[in-house]
Amino acid sequence: MDTPINFTVVHRGATYPLSLSPSTTLVELHAQLEQLTSVPPSNQKLLYKGKKAGNDDTTLALAGFKDGMKIQMLGATTEEIGGIKAVEDERAKRERIMHERALKPQVKLRSTGPSPSTSSKYKFHRIAPLPHLPNPSSAQNILDKLANDPAILHVMAKHEFSVGLLTELAPHEQPHLLGLNVNAGQEIKLRIRTNAYDGFRLYSEIRKVLCHELAHNVWGDHDENFKELNSKLNREVTQFERAQASGTHHLTSSADPHGIYQPASSELEAEAQAYVLGGPSTSTAALAGDSREDMRRRMLEATINRLRKEEEELEMSCGTGTDVKTSEPDGPSRSL
Repeated sequence: MDTPINFTVVHRGATYPLSLSPSTTLVELHAQLEQLTSVPPSNQKLLYKGKKAGNDDTTLALAGFKDGMKIQMLGATTEEIGGIKAVEDERAKRERIMHERALKPQVKLRSTGPSPSTSSKYKFHRIAPLPHLPNPSSAQNILDKLANDPAILHVMAKHEFSVGLLTELAPHEQPHLLGLNVNAGQEIKLRIRTNAYDGFRLYSEIRKVLCHELAHNVWGDHDENFKELNSKLNREVTQFERAQASGTHHLTSSADPHGIYQPASSELEAEAQAYVLGGPSTSTAALAGDSREDMRRRMLEATINRLRKEEEELEMSCGTGTDVKTSEPDGPSRSL
């Protein structure tokens, strides 16, 4: 008689202990996980020790499952897929309307920045730190800086993102999370504090997580569609700041009462952001006698690989890498 393999599957912060025979197939495992989580097998991604489990007749033993192993499961439920489709349909409708408008004769000159009415619509409508945590005034200042960051406001207006509430995550309450998007922009929650509550995380790191969570306004899972949009948002933030630093682009509300403007990234960094994170990797091997262009190419490839690695670490920093189950009663959450 085969000795059962005891392991746990983590999905959305919930842990599911399983004890299965080594001869159990991956197909059977996916079917059992569907009963536990309501995530269809086609949407399930099982990650363990740098591997991704398939959905075939391979046995758990041959797939490398062992006692005590922790499996990270990614994937949206059937109900959430319907919600995502509704968001996509609404987005397609907006794009069709915008396309039809673009075909009409234009009378007015186009502005280099969003109009006041646009700025008032595509923004964070409410900002609130957690009052029970230390230094709520400092937390308020950081959230205010994020909400009024010119580059963030630029991409929000460009992609028509509107967020109801921008708030923070308490490290002790959800230590596996860096960010959380509730109901495609109803709320965005960010980890802005250090684990020991003795300070705050770097602004640039928090803002990168914010871009990640804004991409969840459109895409729920960390699939290629999400990666492409997330990469595009980061690239547009970098390009906007480069243009702003050179004086070629200004928002209508360019004054920054919070003093949060940061210097533009290097030209090489901006060029690297033009590539989709998660795309195919390239070699960075140095060759003797390389020209200056060859050296630049290697530096660019190294920067792309670094950005890709940073994004992969962001996706996996919560332990599940995608949707995380929270106590929110009013709908699906999308998280980092």
